[in-house]
Amino acid sequence: MCIGAFLWELAHNPDVVTFQYGMIPAVLFGYADLPPRLAVIPPWATIFTSMFLHGGWFHLGGNMLFLWIFGNNVEDLLGRFRYLLIYFCCGAAAALIQAGADPTSQVPMVGASGAIAGVLGAYLIVSPRPNA
Repeated sequence: MCIGAFLWELAHNPDVVTFQYGMIPAVLFGYADLPPRLAVIPPWATIFTSMFLHGGWFHLGGNMLFLWIFGNNVEDLLGRFRYLLIYFCCGAAAALIQAGADPTSQVPMVGASGAIAGVLGAYLIVSPRPNA
């Protein structure tokens, strides 16, 4: 989905898409408003849509590499529902924590790094350990 969203982002005006679907702390916390043409979804929804946008090919590639290496193992061990629950909850928590660090920031936040960090944490907890 992230790759599809990134290609969609590139096919449209990436700067506009970033402001429409990226999470902007000042907008989320009510310190600023987007112009009507950019306010296409509620601010709370950008917590989730921002996880599918990326700032460039290297940003996308790095995230997808880590997700490919660790994500399938976590999904195999926990099942699809619990895996997605961890992914979205960790991604939302990471976005809110980062936004809370500067709630008046008007810089859009994009990327799946927080969600993927949560998947890596789950991998460390649930992955089988070799006998030493």
